Amino acid sequence: MKRLHPHLFFLSLLFVFPLLTQAQETLPELVKRVKPVVVAIATYDASGEALMTGSGFFVEQGQVITNLHVIRAATRAEIKTLDGKGKVYPVAGALALDEDGDLALLKIDMPLERAKKSELAATLPDEGEKIFVIGNPLKLEGSVSDGIVSAVREVPNVGRILQITAPISHGNSGSPVFNLRGEVLGVVTIKVTNGQNINLAISSARIAQLHQGRLRPLSELAKGKGDLAESLYRTGLESLWLGNYDNAVGYFENAVNKNPNRADAWVQVGYCKVKQGKNLEAIKAYHQALQLKPEDAQIHNKLGDAYYYAGRLREAIESYTEAARLQPDCAETFYNLAVAYLESGNPSMAATEAKTLQRLDQKLYERYLRETM
Repeated sequence: MKRLHPHLFFLSLLFVFPLLTQAQETLPELVKRVKPVVVAIATYDASGEALMTGSGFFVEQGQVITNLHVIRAATRAEIKTLDGKGKVYPVAGALALDEDGDLALLKIDMPLERAKKSELAATLPDEGEKIFVIGNPLKLEGSVSDGIVSAVREVPNVGRILQITAPISHGNSGSPVFNLRGEVLGVVTIKVTNGQNINLAISSARIAQLHQGRLRPLSELAKGKGDLAESLYRTGLESLWLGNYDNAVGYFENAVNKNPNRADAWVQVGYCKVKQGKNLEAIKAYHQALQLKPEDAQIHNKLGDAYYYAGRLREAIESYTEAARLQPDCAETFYNLAVAYLESGNPSMAATEAKTLQRLDQKLYERYLRETM
């Protein structure tokens, strides 16, 4: 047996020791390390009266993510940092808004050297993974709660939603959800009032999709657009986030009745119909959406799902194939293709699609293997 040269052994320790240290980081140590990226948010109306409080966190120097509903009605807002005794800085305005994701990217008037930056997780968490939340519940700044990821769900036009068990209260809106590496997994958005330890956060992947535009003062942000179809859609989306498909589909159907040219509302009708087991009605809704957006890969993907659950595998494969043509880097599409080919009795094509899936997303590929072996 060869002995490791002492110098090489010492060098190996230099590389391994930081990894061991990070792996052994306790929850109190993690909280202490990431807490400086979290902020408390207070909003005010035109007369200076306090409106509501919320939470947020730095994603870049001088830029904070929070929920759009936290600042929707405000004409002025300020943040308070949680490091040391904390300092208060004014919000200059909004750099980007995400209506469906309920996110707002805020520009903060502050010295850049005092600003922090968080690290976003590159992958989705596993169900059962431990997490913790830091926020501003009931004005109790910097409060910490922990729990697990109890489910990872999908909402069309929004993306992945994390269902977490960490206790959430008013004021936690916009709080970051951290994994045990100190990376941000998601942004707390909804507290389910009629459920115990059921709270929802949007995946941090949605943050990367924000497109910065001109700096808009908060006074420009209207409470609503005054459009009945838009109002119905928003209400339906709230029910959809909570998994109340029976309630949500009614709002979406009313939205398309008021405005038949809303492709996103047709997509939501189709998604709810699939969840209700009404796959033929879902297929019709997705075709309506494709008439408005024929080159939308995600709609073709969802149409494939409706065909798949209706037992029409040939048409499902055709829809997934078109989705793959339009968006060749979408791992989910190749997962769907592999499953559909396998169930249609074509293991050779399933293996081909699975190979592409492995190249795009190893984690999803491993899930495919677990489910089909």
